[in-house]
Amino acid sequence: MVVSYLKRILYFIYYLQKQDKRRFRKFLAYAKQISSKSYPALITDIVLSSFRYNMSLLDYFYYRFYMHGKDERKLWAGSGFMYEYQLIMNPKKSRDVLQNKISFLNSYAPFFKRGYADIKQLLNDSTLVRKMLDNPSGKLVMKASGGQVGAEVEVIRCSEYTPESLLSLMESKNFDLLEDYIIQHPDLMDLSPSGLNTVRIITQLIDGRVEFPGARLRISVNSYVDNLAAGNLAAPVDIETGLVYGPGIYSDITREEADTHPVTGQKIKGFRVPYWNETIDLARAAALYIPENRSVGWDIAVTELGPELIEGNHNWCKLLWQLPVKKGLKYELEKYLNWRNS
Repeated sequence: MVVSYLKRILYFIYYLQKQDKRRFRKFLAYAKQISSKSYPALITDIVLSSFRYNMSLLDYFYYRFYMHGKDERKLWAGSGFMYEYQLIMNPKKSRDVLQNKISFLNSYAPFFKRGYADIKQLLNDSTLVRKMLDNPSGKLVMKASGGQVGAEVEVIRCSEYTPESLLSLMESKNFDLLEDYIIQHPDLMDLSPSGLNTVRIITQLIDGRVEFPGARLRISVNSYVDNLAAGNLAAPVDIETGLVYGPGIYSDITREEADTHPVTGQKIKGFRVPYWNETIDLARAAALYIPENRSVGWDIAVTELGPELIEGNHNWCKLLWQLPVKKGLKYELEKYLNWRNS
């Protein structure tokens, strides 16, 4: 009991250190307005909830705890629970292939159609740089191999660079990975042309078989990345059919959900992801390829020719998983822990 309490204190200190203070103040003011609770009452509830449910201070707002009682709060998987769960399912010794984008590309090479090269390869072979600049899309994607949530990603037009100027740009901005730009399926382009809209499919390995705890369509909004944390939308996808069955939601609790795309006006609910069976098959094959990582969130693009694996996430996002369906799904993961311990 003492060990558990001390552990929660350490978590709480970590949450305070990593706190986005600006967002916290914004959400706190919004929660006060919506709930009619005082600031002292809300702050007290936030601190107690962090200890009781092992969650970050912002989780309190994301999950609308200011509107929920104890029974509802127990259902949500918070930051601490997710960290511990994913550490069990994806041990540190095996998750490196998912943490680093270059390691991921090299380890899962059979799953990729697009061209890619790391900075060392590009510096050692000027013909490779020129070849990548001549790709059919006319664009390239620069990335930092350790970047998270869409950060440290930039799309460039090939016509604006020579091999020398491109390498200089990559080095100046600490980009160490270059990839071909993927041209998405026309249906996804119609939905949102500003960025690559990917499907996040979560897989769980149990006794050598693959289960699917969820799928979400990530929708860009005037952005060349589609991450929820970057201000974009996410919507739930039916695993069996590939049909989007709910509106798009933001992680910003002050913004209303979207039945249609705010820029293109295209309907979100009712959208059907192309090549769905092939997309599920790709996620299943990727999950089985390195089975030491048992719980992975796969980001998959869909082109006119079918699905294309983008990356795998050992620390797949609890918000992207739960917020689009507007309910806590902690029980879904607890059953896998119980299965493991049975």
